[in-house]
Amino acid sequence: MAEQGWYPAGGRIAVLTAKPIGRPLDYLAPEGGCAAGAFVEVPLGPRRVLGVVWGPGDGSFDAGRLRTVARVLDVPPMREELQQFLLRMGAYTMTSLPAMLRLATRTPGLFDAPGARKVYRLAGRDPGRMTEAREKVLEVLQGQDGLYLGELAEMAGVTPQVVKGLVKAGAVLELEEPRDLPFPRLDPDRPGKALSDDQAAAAAALRAGEGFGVTLLKGVTGSGKTEVYLEAVAECLRRGRQALVLLPEIALTTEFLARVEARFGARPGEWHSGATQSERRRLWKMVAEGGAQMVIGARSALFLPFRDLGLIVVDEEHDSSYKQEEGVIYNARDMAVLRASFCAAQVVLASATPSLETWVNAESGKYARLELKARFGVSDLPEMRAIDMREERIEPVHWISPTLVGAVQGRLMAGEQAMLFLNRRGYAPVTICRACGHQIGCDHCDARMVEHRFQNRLVCHQCGETKPIPTVCPACGVEGKLAPVGPGVERLAEEVKERFPGARVSVLSSDLFGSARALKEAIVDIAGGGADIIIGTQIVAKGHNFPRLTLVGVIDADLGLQGSDLRAAERTFQLMRQVAGRAGRAERPGVALLQTFQPEHPVIRAILGGDEEAFWRAEAEARRAAGVPPFGRMAGIILSGPEVAPLFEIGNELARRAQPLAKVGAQLFGPAPAPIARVRGRHRVRLLIKADKAAPLQPAIRAWVRRVKLPNSVRLAIDIDPQSFL
Repeated sequence: MAEQGWYPAGGRIAVLTAKPIGRPLDYLAPEGGCAAGAFVEVPLGPRRVLGVVWGPGDGSFDAGRLRTVARVLDVPPMREELQQFLLRMGAYTMTSLPAMLRLATRTPGLFDAPGARKVYRLAGRDPGRMTEAREKVLEVLQGQDGLYLGELAEMAGVTPQVVKGLVKAGAVLELEEPRDLPFPRLDPDRPGKALSDDQAAAAAALRAGEGFGVTLLKGVTGSGKTEVYLEAVAECLRRGRQALVLLPEIALTTEFLARVEARFGARPGEWHSGATQSERRRLWKMVAEGGAQMVIGARSALFLPFRDLGLIVVDEEHDSSYKQEEGVIYNARDMAVLRASFCAAQVVLASATPSLETWVNAESGKYARLELKARFGVSDLPEMRAIDMREERIEPVHWISPTLVGAVQGRLMAGEQAMLFLNRRGYAPVTICRACGHQIGCDHCDARMVEHRFQNRLVCHQCGETKPIPTVCPACGVEGKLAPVGPGVERLAEEVKERFPGARVSVLSSDLFGSARALKEAIVDIAGGGADIIIGTQIVAKGHNFPRLTLVGVIDADLGLQGSDLRAAERTFQLMRQVAGRAGRAERPGVALLQTFQPEHPVIRAILGGDEEAFWRAEAEARRAAGVPPFGRMAGIILSGPEVAPLFEIGNELARRAQPLAKVGAQLFGPAPAPIARVRGRHRVRLLIKADKAAPLQPAIRAWVRRVKLPNSVRLAIDIDPQSFL
């Protein structure tokens, strides 16, 4: 751990790099010395790499052979609270320190010296001669604050010469400006929206928060949770501190940015995969210097070097996208609480359907709880009804029941919008040969290829492998016998166009948009009335506001109830309630219709009944009885390698040598083939650990896995608090 202070030139210091060495290395402080936490460039072998001064050197290496830090970067040192957070998170998730540091320094251009940069912006003049390449450049620059030459050319898919040609034609400006300017100041005293009595009371409670604390802000869909927690942001800014708002979906940022700008008079910084390299570099530096008061971002924004972080909001805190499943495996909701504990910040967990973990913490008094029980303004919660598919007469290869067809027609005649929800991307989940029964699978994974007819490709949703849709069966060689089985959103769109030929149809699925920007534009167009029928996957359940949408039809409400996932009931309940909540968010009342073959299923009955507290209580009691999270602990072990036999040998050896787990009362299950037993050409074997909530699980796992030496070809991943068991 770095000691706060200054290290004089030539002093021995420990520098942590993001390279997989496992520990800090000793160096000599450079001429002029350096601060604890300083970001530095150090020689490592023949290269120079980024590092952080982590503390004094340990003295075990010969001082005469130590190398000197090459230079200190012109950025503020890493604060002690961020170092503590990385250490504690690494210990909890069983992740190496270099891998943790990589999360906190994944920013382009940190080595670049301060100075001017050339950026390109629209000039507003006609270029005269217009080509397809020029048109692409001008389209990319729409709404951009300025882009580097390289990233502009890459985003437009053109050569830099095309951009230079537009500069000569006067259609694009080439400007020099200082790098990494501060963001416009947000005004916390600018008047916000008028709040209801419930909203005002909740906002006052959040404003009163001091130091570290966690609050569940639970409000029905459309209740105005955003306006409430923006008042907490305003109070945080008045105190001179910084605020971070995490969103589960990039497509949500457009509407949210507009709300922030309306409330504070300027836009916050953005941190997500849709941000350009120059935007990410600028935000990283400005957050560290205090030149960015507020950030909205994806889960990785948690690792930004805030100068004084005072508030973290996790919007839609129940959303599964907050769990990172590869590389460093962590849950951003839980890590937000951990980070806030080190910087005396408040945390707001906002959701209409909170995770059971959060609900239990609020019930036990560990978290405070605020509730908004009614929608804001004149809108009411949608009426929810089941369509019993056992009583519907549906034509072959069709999935929309006559009852739902009639409901959609009624909305179209009234000039309103309808949404059809199916949580399956593509055209069909399976392609089968009617001659031999062969199902086309991925060559690299234990998964069926999904037909994407819009792209005329088969796609593996595990590894991303694609291939053209064949006309001949690869197994038996018979031509013309391959047939799609089951619906995806593309196939549903085909049926919608057949049944409602005059309707404007928009399909919202993440794989149909080439960029986050294109997806945002589609959502804005729909909200403005640009579609009559919206067809979507789970992306449509995440906080969107379509004022003209009054009907939601769920095509297969039973889909999430299948399988043995311990969270299946919880996730189905959350997803159905969230999707239904898109309907009737303005003056017109909304209806949600759920097509189901199991209307008597307890989860379906709970969704329709609306007694959410009863559902959470029943689900909590079932988990408590089983001793599973949040009333017990779990850890997943995933072995992967090119051959399956060595994985089972290692798994069985781990099972035989599980004494460290037994000492803390933990149970071990497996080894067993993972439900998806091969991904990207690597076979997968899983083990599962279950323990009491108070068991010291991480030290036991660490001692356990040390007992087995892994071949170079085998990887072992540890997932503490697993969300997925695939």
